[in-house]
This record gives sequence, structure tokens and C-alpha cells, in this order.
Amino acid sequence: MKKVLLTMILLFVLTSAAFAAVNINTASQAELESLQGIGPAKAKAIIEYRETVGSFLSVEDLGKVNGIGSATIEQLRDVITVEAEKSVEAPTKSK
Repeated sequence: MKKVLLTMILLFVLTSAAFAAVNINTASQAELESLQGIGPAKAKAIIEYRETVGSFLSVEDLGKVNGIGSATIEQLRDVITVEAEKSVEAPTKSK
């Protein structure tokens, strides 16, 4: 019984991780390489692009990265996101 329960928990954890979208604005090299069709060179190009140009505003912006075309974007559309980084703003003092 313990083996069955452990197997079910493990399956749930792995399935949840598999469906988590990769945020291309914050993803590491390894996270980007985990995407189908993205190898080390393309992952590095994505990181360099966002470091020089800034955050991606849409999934389509990924096409501005050298070596990534519309076919790759369509392949990745359901597994990537472009959520903005969360920033914490200091509260303003009211007078």
C-alpha cells in the first residue's frame, strides 16, 4: 500500500512540474534548454536578448531572437509565458 501511495505522489509531483509554464523573462539557461527545440545556443541567445533589450512583452517577441522562428514559437506557445518580474515598490508617504 505504501508503494502505491508513494507512486501516486511521485506521479502527481512530476506531472505538475511538467505542466508548469517556463517564464522566458526569468528562466535560467537550464530551464530554457528543457524546452523542446531550445538547445544551449538558443537558450544563451534568449538570455542575451533579454539582458540587452529587456523583457519579452509577448510570446511573439521570442521571434526577435536570432535563430528562433515562427515554427519554434508555435511549438512552444503552450509551455512558455512572459510574465513580468514581480517588483516590490516602497510605500509612498502621504502628507
